[in-house]
Amino acid sequence: MMTKTMMRTSTHSAAASRAAARSITRNTCAGLPTLHTARARRTCSPTQARLGGATRTVASTSKPASLQTKPTAFLSGGRSFSTKQQPSLRQSSSTRRQRHMTPKAGGGAGGGVGTGAGKQRALRSPDVDSPWKAMLVIGAFGYMSAVLFIPLLNVFSQAFANGPGPFVENLTYEDFLHAMKMTFICAGIAVPVNTAFGLVAALWLARTESKFKPFLLSALDVPFSISPVVTGLMLVLLYGRNGWFAPILAATDFKVVFALPGIALATLFVTMPFVAREVIPVLEEMDRSQEEAARAMGANEFEVFWSVTLPNIRFGVMYGMVLTNARAMGEFGAVSVISGNILGKTQTMTQYVESMYKEYNSESAFSAAVVLSLLAFLTLFLKEWLERIAESEDR
Repeated sequence: MMTKTMMRTSTHSAAASRAAARSITRNTCAGLPTLHTARARRTCSPTQARLGGATRTVASTSKPASLQTKPTAFLSGGRSFSTKQQPSLRQSSSTRRQRHMTPKAGGGAGGGVGTGAGKQRALRSPDVDSPWKAMLVIGAFGYMSAVLFIPLLNVFSQAFANGPGPFVENLTYEDFLHAMKMTFICAGIAVPVNTAFGLVAALWLARTESKFKPFLLSALDVPFSISPVVTGLMLVLLYGRNGWFAPILAATDFKVVFALPGIALATLFVTMPFVAREVIPVLEEMDRSQEEAARAMGANEFEVFWSVTLPNIRFGVMYGMVLTNARAMGEFGAVSVISGNILGKTQTMTQYVESMYKEYNSESAFSAAVVLSLLAFLTLFLKEWLERIAESEDR
C-alpha cells in the first residue's frame, strides 16, 4: 500500500514537472530569447535558427538595445548552447522610455538597433532639459543684462541722444584731448616697462629653485590684492611734500605728486604682474632641450633667448601686454589720488568722465565713456585673436 502511494506521488510529481516545462517553453517562445530543450526548438517561432547543432536566438528588429546582452555559454543535456541572458519580463519605466527614444535601424533578417553617431545623437539630452536649468539660464542672463548689457547700451544711447554731431563735437574739446593724451602716455610707459620686467622676472622665477621663490611669487601678486586707492596713498606718502624722498625731490626740483611722473608710477604699479603671470606658466611647460641644443652649438645666452625662448613664449608675452594695456587705460583709483584730478593738466580719460558727470555735462561724460568702451572692445578682440592663433598652432 505504501509503495503504491509513493509511486502515485512520484507519477503526479513527474506530470507536474512536465506541465511546468511546457509552460516555460511557451513563455520562452512568446518573448524570451533562451531555449533549453529539443521540444522548445520544435515548438518555437521561425525567428530562431539552429547553428552547429546548438540553438541560438536571432535578434528581433523590435528588441531595444537595453534588452540585448552579451552571450553566455551553459551546458544542458550534455550539449553546449550559446544564448543570451534572459531580461526581466517587468521592465522599468526608464527602460520603456529608452525604447521609445532609441531609433531602430532596419536591414537584413537580423536588423537591430542603430548604433554609432546616430544613437549618440538620439540619446543625447538637450542643454536645457528641465525647468530648474531654464530658470538658472534665465537668471544668469538677467544678471548679466542688469550689470553689463543694459548699462553699456545706456552709455551708447546717452552719448548719441542728440545725434552724431554733438558726439563728435564733444570729442574735439581740448580738455578731452589732453586727458586722452595722458592716458596714452601712461599706457605707452607701462606696457614696455612692465613687459621687460615681466620677462626678466618670469625667466628667473620659472628657472630658479631658490627658497625665496614662494615669497617672491606672493610679492608679485601684491598689486592684485591692494586697493588702488591705497596704492595712490602709498605713493603720496613716499613722494609727497612730507614724504621720505621729499628732500631729494626738492633739491632737484622734480615733481612726482600731481604730475605725470606720479601718474606713470601709479600705472606701473597696478599693471606690474600681468606679463610675468602670463609668461611663468608657459616657461614652466616649455621643453628646455632646444635651449640646451642651441648652447651646445655655440650660441650665447642672448641668442638662445632671442632665437629659441622668445618664439616659444611669444603668445604669453603678447597676451600679458594686452592685459597690461587694458588695465593702464582703465585705471582710476591710484591715478586719482596721486594726480590731484586737475582738469586739463593731470586728468586721464577715466577722471575726465567722472569730472564731466559731476559738472552735469552728461554728453561729454558719455562720449568719453564710449571711447573707453571701444578701446575695451579692441582689447578683447586682440585677446581673442591671440588665443585663436595660439590654439591653431597647438593643433
